[in-house]
Amino acid sequence: MWRSALVLQLVVLGLPLWAQDDNTATALAPQDCTLDCVRQGAPGCEYCRIASADIKEALGFNSIQEFGSCIPWPCLELLGEEDPEICQHYVQAPNDVKVESVHEPNSTTETILVSWKPSYYGIAFLRGFQVSLQALGGSTIACQLFLFHRNVSLVAEHAQRVYKSDPFPGLAVGSQYAVTVMALPVPEEWERFYISKIFSTRSCEEKNGLEQCKNDWYPKYVEVQQEGAAITVTFNLAPQNLGITSYFSLCYANRMKKYTEITPNSSKNNTHHSFQLNDLQEGTNYTCEIAANEVDAVRRAFNVQVMHIHKGPRTHFITASLALILPLCLAVVVIIVVILVALTRRRSKLQMKICDVKPDVIRQYHDSGSQEEMVSLPRSRLTPPRLLICYSSFDCPAHVKAVMQLGAFIQQHMATQVCLDLWDSLSVAEEGSVAWHCRQIRESDFVLVICSQGLNHRREPSGQESDDEEADRRLNFNAFSSNAAIQLMVEEVCRAKARGQDLSKYMAAIFEYSEETDIPTELRLVSHYRLMSDLPLLFSHLHGVALHRPGGYLKINNISEESFAKLPAGAALQRAIHEAGLAIGGKRPNSVEEGE
Repeated sequence: MWRSALVLQLVVLGLPLWAQDDNTATALAPQDCTLDCVRQGAPGCEYCRIASADIKEALGFNSIQEFGSCIPWPCLELLGEEDPEICQHYVQAPNDVKVESVHEPNSTTETILVSWKPSYYGIAFLRGFQVSLQALGGSTIACQLFLFHRNVSLVAEHAQRVYKSDPFPGLAVGSQYAVTVMALPVPEEWERFYISKIFSTRSCEEKNGLEQCKNDWYPKYVEVQQEGAAITVTFNLAPQNLGITSYFSLCYANRMKKYTEITPNSSKNNTHHSFQLNDLQEGTNYTCEIAANEVDAVRRAFNVQVMHIHKGPRTHFITASLALILPLCLAVVVIIVVILVALTRRRSKLQMKICDVKPDVIRQYHDSGSQEEMVSLPRSRLTPPRLLICYSSFDCPAHVKAVMQLGAFIQQHMATQVCLDLWDSLSVAEEGSVAWHCRQIRESDFVLVICSQGLNHRREPSGQESDDEEADRRLNFNAFSSNAAIQLMVEEVCRAKARGQDLSKYMAAIFEYSEETDIPTELRLVSHYRLMSDLPLLFSHLHGVALHRPGGYLKINNISEESFAKLPAGAALQRAIHEAGLAIGGKRPNSVEEGE
């Protein structure tokens, strides 16, 4: 048994925790205990939490600031000196992990509660749990550690107990997070001691109702009427508290599009508005969409069938005149048409012979044009392509943030599964950084290396290592391991090139603030891109689709240098690249020389 028990709760989201929800009253909730109460094993300290200040005092440092993530504490580091044998016991990962939302008055954020059950295997040696939460595509991390006091010993029937964490507040609505629950103690020889679950918070519509969400609102009432050549559409307006003042309608049929911008006058009618669709062809069925003129607004689809307009009968005078003139005109027209047809065919054959161009080619050219097409991705694979992103963290934290935002954008909007060590810190700690990268290189369909000035960083050895240098070496261990994995990949590229094998699995890329010389010589053998100008080429490489073909081109919405920033993830990526460019721009040697 452990001689002492600690409960660590490190919440870095910056908001206070909320009280427990009544729906999980049957589960075991953490208790407020002092450190002395936990160590003495008092009856009121069975499942406790300890303030982060007490943990910092006990360990001598802040884990989040030192390591940048929630790492499992080595058993010998805390309690092994008193009883080293407790570190040799194996406890299997918990199961039945559930995530539920609790009351949160803020309409833009969510608060969640995590619950789980312990495993049967090794339950007698179970000393507590550690829960961590991380935003996918972000750097926000929250950690909670719960341990039992020294006199607690669970039996097999306690595996049906449900334990719960403290609330995690301040989560963005409609976002993805990964929660991990670990069983303690963690043995010195790593095993599968944790379970992870990816979940999404409620959308704005699910939390607050459709009428309270600007981007999720769409017209529920749409009515179409036709009177003669006029097509009138009536729809319901958004509530005034949403601040939506303009709308748009888009109708398309037979490769034709008709865009209509709508600006209602709310002073006349603040509930409904009618507008007209002009220049629509008779006898054509149109598919139309209407939505608020907002970014990523939900569109309401409706159909418009333009009927033929029946004109009135001719007058008797006109009918009689046509009856007299028609035979004469018909004879003249027939003669003229015969002459024109003969001349036209002769001239056309002469031109075709001179130019040596087949008529089918000309008709195909005029029919094809430069038109937008709907192209489906190849269906040879049942799952999205798996992409491993490697990078160097020697440049600055802003560069690492840009890499992380790039991975989030590719996973959300380019139909690709991204593997990034920042998103799988527990597996990296379990396997080791180099072993983790080697496994991902084998299992991934593609490997993308983000090249930068720090990729060629070399640390100069010194004779003696001070305490500050030792801390710097420990903090940069993952950076050295990542560079070592990149060197392994470079060697693999060289071997494949020597054997004449396919190199399409490997790619290199640089951001706009990097130089072409930052790409290692060996990686210039593979395809390399400059982001974000070559974003369509990267999409084409990942999915094996051609961007151009004779007579047409492939247009991918929001996957271009001009349009990717219209998406929320693209705007965050653009901002991260700009911040990294400002941070790295002053560190290059030429910048330093100019300053001198």
